[in-house]
Amino acid sequence: MGNVFGRKSRPSRVTEQDRAILQLKQQRDKLKHYQKRVTLQLEKERNLAKQLLKDGKKEKALVLLKKKRYQDQLLDKTENQISNLERMVQDIEFVQIEMKVIEGLKVGNDCLKSMHEAMSLEDVERIMDETQDAVEYQRQIDEMLSGSLTQEDEDAVLSELEAITQGEDVELPEVPTELLPEVPEPAETEPARRLAKNKENREMLAA
Repeated sequence: MGNVFGRKSRPSRVTEQDRAILQLKQQRDKLKHYQKRVTLQLEKERNLAKQLLKDGKKEKALVLLKKKRYQDQLLDKTENQISNLERMVQDIEFVQIEMKVIEGLKVGNDCLKSMHEAMSLEDVERIMDETQDAVEYQRQIDEMLSGSLTQEDEDAVLSELEAITQGEDVELPEVPTELLPEVPEPAETEPARRLAKNKENREMLAA
């Protein structure tokens, strides 16, 4: 129970502008309801005035039409009031939209300011210079690997090659003078000896 009564109520999301819009719309709806009711009443009185004229009661019909005329003027004023209320509602809603846009711009501006403070202009220039140096170094490496050397580079390579060939003799490996050991012939197997003997006997018989 203590937790229930001690719980803090959440702040209402309804703003003063929302309450004002709600009240204006309620007043507008009341005026429209009044306008509709008076319009029906005027139609009845107009039909009644026609009936009075048919009955020969011209004076009563004239009084009724004067009353109707006055109520028509009230309806015109009511229409103007409804238009003013609707215009005011639209103005307030548009201002709410503008406030949200301004709030969003403020948040974005604060974010940009914090980002600019986190990185100074000197840091940006240093990073740009380092990036440019890295790109240039990579370009030079690519040119070296692709063989696109300048004439100066070619001359330097040839000079280095000439200095190496003149300063160092190329040594060939010595030829060995010792004789290689003889490889013993493999021992003749028993089946092989039999085949050789049989071949020798056939040759002697044929002779």
